[in-house]
Amino acid sequence: MTDLAIHAADRDISERLCEQVRTAYEKRTPLRLVGGDTRAFYGRPVEGQPLCIAEHSGIVSYDPVELVVTVRAGTRLSALQKALAEHHQMLAFEPPSFGENSTIGGAVATGLSGPRRPWAGAARDFVLGTRVITQEGKLLRFGGEVMKNVAGYDLSRLMAGAQGTLGVLADISFKVLPIPTANHCLRLPMGLEDALNKLAELGRLPLPITAAAWHAGELYIRLEGGNSSVKATQERLGGEPLEASFWRSLANQTHGFFHLEDGKALWRLSLPPHTAPLALDIPEADIFYDWGGSQRWVKTTLDAATLRNACQAAGGHATCYTPQAQGGAAEPFTPLNSVVEKYHRNLKAELDVHGIFNPGRLYAAF
Repeated sequence: MTDLAIHAADRDISERLCEQVRTAYEKRTPLRLVGGDTRAFYGRPVEGQPLCIAEHSGIVSYDPVELVVTVRAGTRLSALQKALAEHHQMLAFEPPSFGENSTIGGAVATGLSGPRRPWAGAARDFVLGTRVITQEGKLLRFGGEVMKNVAGYDLSRLMAGAQGTLGVLADISFKVLPIPTANHCLRLPMGLEDALNKLAELGRLPLPITAAAWHAGELYIRLEGGNSSVKATQERLGGEPLEASFWRSLANQTHGFFHLEDGKALWRLSLPPHTAPLALDIPEADIFYDWGGSQRWVKTTLDAATLRNACQAAGGHATCYTPQAQGGAAEPFTPLNSVVEKYHRNLKAELDVHGIFNPGRLYAAF
């Protein structure tokens, strides 16, 4: 292990959290899990007694040589990133923060990843293990600090994206990666069709691309890797320099595109690679193509059924990021088909028999 300055309050309140969960289980009291509360917009509103996790913070262990860090779920994302950066390392899935109070537990619970996701992997791909507070108020360890096969439920990865509906994340172990030696961001004036063709062409080549987006007549690309490969690709592509902060503004939705007006809601369309533009009545200026075109941000007043039917026909799905109270959809996530819903219900019944963990957060029925 290595000595390091802890950039967040080092406090273990797991016993208190276990007792609160145990009491809720016995009294059948619904709990609303709260960390930094910066992602409350993502999902359905939850009615329940707050279970505050933000105080459970601090870096438990960090081994830069082994590229492994274990951190308490209430630790601020910014504090963890600062500690990793001191050793020239990073969270490779580039989690959005949505605010200074953002916690690493919230980042994993929502399962959201930034612009690097298609090239590096999703949040769950870097979770090695967790300590989880179960419905009975027990603190159990799942997984470990190395990549390995597991038997039964891989609960650590199930927790990524579960929105706190299966248990309470207490500690999380991650695989981290070195920060790339070289970085160059560029933009190229280009129409949408040409941009999608260009991205398909570049995707077949061994180039150090770690982010690609298109909006309003410009293709944006980030190059990361060794000095020679980044320089060679930069010379090959040309274009105008682009500030690296562009990608943070895209991930954290602080870019001007995400300003909503005229009663429009924000949707994320998740589609297979190289999907052509969908036949939707949406102005080109109200669509931002991210992840090389696989993730598309859309500002629209179109109804949920229209968007979801178009996505489903293309092999994808649509998620609403705007709460219903602000004009968004009543059900933000795409309804499950009968087979998948059965598995969801069975899993929820196994891990949360009384429905105390964030009830209704994902779907009204469970």
